[in-house]
Amino acid sequence: MRPILIDVTRLIGRAIKGRLPTGVDRVMLEYVRHYGPRARAVVHARERFRVLTSTGSQRLFQQLLAPPGAARSGWRPGAVVALARDVLAGEGAAGLEGALLLNLGHLNLHRASHQRMLARYGIKPVYFIHDLIPLTHPEYCREGEGALHALRIANALEYGAGLIVNSQATLDEVAAFAGRRKLSVPPSAVAFLAPGGASAAAAAAARPVTDPYFVMLGTIEARKNHLMVLQSWRQLVLQLGARAPKLVVIGQRGWECEQVLDLLDRCEALRGVVIEKNACSDEDVGRYLRHAQALLFPSFAEGFGMPLVEALQAGTPVIASDLPAFREIAGEVPDYVDPVDGVGWKRAVVDYCASEGGPRARQLQRMASYRVPSWEAHFASIDPFLEGVR
Repeated sequence: MRPILIDVTRLIGRAIKGRLPTGVDRVMLEYVRHYGPRARAVVHARERFRVLTSTGSQRLFQQLLAPPGAARSGWRPGAVVALARDVLAGEGAAGLEGALLLNLGHLNLHRASHQRMLARYGIKPVYFIHDLIPLTHPEYCREGEGALHALRIANALEYGAGLIVNSQATLDEVAAFAGRRKLSVPPSAVAFLAPGGASAAAAAAARPVTDPYFVMLGTIEARKNHLMVLQSWRQLVLQLGARAPKLVVIGQRGWECEQVLDLLDRCEALRGVVIEKNACSDEDVGRYLRHAQALLFPSFAEGFGMPLVEALQAGTPVIASDLPAFREIAGEVPDYVDPVDGVGWKRAVVDYCASEGGPRARQLQRMASYRVPSWEAHFASIDPFLEGVR
């Protein structure tokens, strides 16, 4: 196979800032794990691309993979120094004509220096498109992100030798964007993402919360619809009192979610009922999911939806928004509720508290036929696809 380059700029940046790995980061780490042994690392720094030597690349990849299982606890501070040192030791991309560059995190696609590097060295880029949410739902993103993402996607279509997407729903949105811009879609591969390996220890561990509880998993941001859930939970507490189920909110605090944070920090009715966990290991996440009544996934938009797959892997039912990507990856297994139907979500939570029978028991029966996506299956599709990229 031709030489492979992996752009790890995003991972380096998050490690230096001490940020926890997100879903995109975790996908990138799986690509580093799979292709890293025969790849070299690329870092885009100050309008220049640095390609690390084979030895430096291996050292860098090992540092990035150092947190066990790419855990949600972040990179160790001591590793950051080694990361920076290896990046500074990078060199140009001479002699790598025809190499495949895997850009897996949407980063730098808008930069002119990125296009200059491709033209100068004859490198073939393959882009992983995770979603088009800044274009389809700009109201849930930072100001200006929509225009920036449009440039990224347009450049991926124009310059990409190939595209990888996480769902047919995402590819359909890419094709629609291409049609509006009168651009062609490069050869593309759809490959589902996989959760981390299920932990036997997590499954066997005691319940982390004694009372019945539900879980929300993901960065706290407007798109994830925490506000509706917390407002519904406040009503549940007022109606049911001590019989109200608990809610465990797992995820980093994000952006433009002041009302959610106010409820988490200052709402007396939710105190002791809503449990916020900003940093959890994979084992703890598995433990919280395993014993929950259900995962609540009321997002307004998703390109894939890893928490849904993680919950089903743990044997936990899912109540989710009725989104194309969710139906694609989970079919009729979850129960679906419109993300703006607060009454419907509150009714579903009450129904899922039933100890016997009801919609929860019926979903558990449907889950028997569900097959969890695996990274082995993912790369079984991607390996031959990359072989055919020209």
